[in-house]
Amino acid sequence: MDALTLQWSGHTDPGKVRRNNEDAFLCLQFDAREVRYLGKIGEDSLEAQDYVFAVSDGMGGAKAGEFASRIAVEKITRLLPRAFHHGVTGLNAGHKEILDELFAQIHKSLLYLGESYEECAGMGSTLTLCWFTPGWMYFGHIGDSRLYYLPAGEGRLIQVSHDDTHIGWLQRQGQLSEREARNHPRKSALSKAVGAGHQFADPQTGAVGYQAGDAFFLCSDGVVDGLFDRQILRELRDPEPRDAAMPHARRLVQKAVEQSGRDNTTAVFVEAR
Repeated sequence: MDALTLQWSGHTDPGKVRRNNEDAFLCLQFDAREVRYLGKIGEDSLEAQDYVFAVSDGMGGAKAGEFASRIAVEKITRLLPRAFHHGVTGLNAGHKEILDELFAQIHKSLLYLGESYEECAGMGSTLTLCWFTPGWMYFGHIGDSRLYYLPAGEGRLIQVSHDDTHIGWLQRQGQLSEREARNHPRKSALSKAVGAGHQFADPQTGAVGYQAGDAFFLCSDGVVDGLFDRQILRELRDPEPRDAAMPHARRLVQKAVEQSGRDNTTAVFVEAR
């Protein structure tokens, strides 16, 4: 049986209001020896490499997002090659421990920068990360960037990550609708992040088995500020003919900025084939 391939696209936009872009995204390929940086658009086989895709949304300083992404890359390049093909039977194979350590080291580095440099005080970031091995996607998440899962052949968009906000918790409890949560004045008040003065990093981790035709969508809260879930699903599965040739990530970012644009806006789309 031929190995699956991954097809991906990533895009980011500062939006209509902010001059700087504190969002960042990563597309990386790695094996037991090295990590390779990938372009914004691409396709490649899972036969001999694993892949990592991530979105982060920085805070607490003009360069926060850039610092967070650089630190994430440095930690990923050191930790993940040694875990290459650690196993694909679930979290018991050690992926949870690797992701917990990764988030802890990023958290520690951001806290150190925030304490060492006045201009970095309070610096932190959200981080949503997907690690693809053959047949399994392992994820780590903290903050209010999001990870969605789109099962093949189904008209569903499943939010895998939990928004680390009180408003997100109220919505998960059924006490707020999606519209009410989106318009709430405290929707962006984070209860968890890497850095930002929090004592510990406590990421959500998990695993999703996938097959050909399944897709995953990562985004910063700028996308959600512009588009409801049903609009995200429509743009990913049934876009207007005039927009269909545009890479998925770019199309979603462009649509979200058109509808809102009040925040930096970033997306990564990954599909198994």
